[in-house]
Amino acid sequence: MQDYVSSGFSRKRPELVIERFDVQEPEATFPESSLPESAESASRDDDLQLIASEIASCVRCGLCAGRKTTVPGEGSLQPPVMFVGEGPGEEEDKSGRPFVGAAGQYLDKWIPAIGLRREDCFIANVVKCRPPRNREPHPEEIAACLPYLERQVRVVRPGAICCLGRIAATTLLQRTTSLGALRGKVHEWKGIPLVVTYHPSAVLRDNTLRKPVWDDLKLLKAVLTGAAGKS
Repeated sequence: MQDYVSSGFSRKRPELVIERFDVQEPEATFPESSLPESAESASRDDDLQLIASEIASCVRCGLCAGRKTTVPGEGSLQPPVMFVGEGPGEEEDKSGRPFVGAAGQYLDKWIPAIGLRREDCFIANVVKCRPPRNREPHPEEIAACLPYLERQVRVVRPGAICCLGRIAATTLLQRTTSLGALRGKVHEWKGIPLVVTYHPSAVLRDNTLRKPVWDDLKLLKAVLTGAAGKS
């Protein structure tokens, strides 16, 4: 990835189109807060702590039986970007923090490519407990855990969401298509721009995915700088 990052964002950006997805939820978008900034930050922190405490005692699915600790997520209370992955791995299960293993260290190298630091972002997963042997989470496990993620998004109200991998992308967009078919465009979820890219662990396994990820990061950068126009 560093090979691509070094070239900067001087290349001509492609024409961007936002593709909307209307998910059947009680509210289509997350409302803006009317609180003063300091009170709003305190409120957001309290809300996230409450969600984390509920996750810590959660027994909604079978993943609770094998976990060492829960991994609710972490990051800025006002993030330009929220990165959403699939689920915790071994290192995350030990530490209680998202994306701290090899994939997380690789993600840390991607974030400067969009002009941010890890601490500027919010990082979470679709499921908050490690699936056995890092298998993909089952549909019932995703269904049990997804409300926590939705509440986190409602609290921090990110400027954009970046789905890392197929599970995160198809869960939020409620699509059964391939990850490749979801890449290269700006979707919209509950009024928030959403970009899809490969999971860092997939790129570590397959070097040929580095260029597509670079293209996705450029697209995300365009969203953050306002270069993406809504259709």
